[in-house]
Amino acid sequence: MTEKALRLGTRRSKLAMAQSGQVAEAVRQVTGRPVELVPITTYGDTSREHLAQIGGTGVFVAALREALARGEVDFAVHSLKDIPTMQPDELVVAAIPVREDPRDVMVGRDVPKFTDLPRGARIGTGSPRRMAQLNAYARAHGMEIETVPIRGNVDTRIGYVRSGELDAVVLAAAGMNRVGRSEEVTDFLSVDTVLPAPGQGALAVECTADNAPLIAALAELDDPLTRAAVTAERSLLAALEAGCSAPVGALADLLGDGQTVKEMRLRGVVGTTDGTKLVQLSTTGPVPETHEAAMALGSELATEMLAQGAAGLMGERAH
Repeated sequence: MTEKALRLGTRRSKLAMAQSGQVAEAVRQVTGRPVELVPITTYGDTSREHLAQIGGTGVFVAALREALARGEVDFAVHSLKDIPTMQPDELVVAAIPVREDPRDVMVGRDVPKFTDLPRGARIGTGSPRRMAQLNAYARAHGMEIETVPIRGNVDTRIGYVRSGELDAVVLAAAGMNRVGRSEEVTDFLSVDTVLPAPGQGALAVECTADNAPLIAALAELDDPLTRAAVTAERSLLAALEAGCSAPVGALADLLGDGQTVKEMRLRGVVGTTDGTKLVQLSTTGPVPETHEAAMALGSELATEMLAQGAAGLMGERAH
């Protein structure tokens, strides 16, 4: 008798199906069991509202979590940046695999590079975080750009550039890589220009907290350094969300000599979407060995950012 297939809950988008397919293959290899994808439509997929209006994080996650709770799927794969920072007790993130490229990228039409865009260039993005940093960079470097809020999948967004409606769109490198379209990227935006969303490029594999055998199996996909980095980033986000509603960018990167990792640097940014006010700070310390140490790295930097005026930056995100 063959073992029953594990059911993996995933969003229906091309990107979600691609990244879930990669996780499914990895789970097949570590467990020797078949894995079947169970596509689930989430509110974030069907709503036509701008993400900032429907609450940003959580809208893509709730339906998958409900399917887990009802036992319709055994585990689920999320983009980590979509998960709210509060983790429900009955669910556990059993694995955070090695992270994809965390950077943002641009797909431009006539001008491939962001820094070469003409005066008045229209750049599409659905992310207030990207808007804040692109506008701040433009302001600091004498560029005149207009950020245009857009929604939709990779095809839809790139379509605005191909049709001439927009001069460029900004997307996540990880998504472009996972759907096999990285050759369309015209510019990789340096993290010194645009810090990514906390957890960008990382996936979270979630299951119910009472499923010990599955938790143990999925743990084999976990990458401790990625987990430490995104834990610090999300801790920063959680602490800032408590005191400020402006969009947050964060990145923890590992510093070393190529052979061994010596330290972790955490950078955070928060700003108004028009780019007029930006608070950007960083901290460097030993690589966190525990969950608590990673959390502390994030919350300490958030405290400094709030002290530097982040609390006064009320973003346009509806509460």
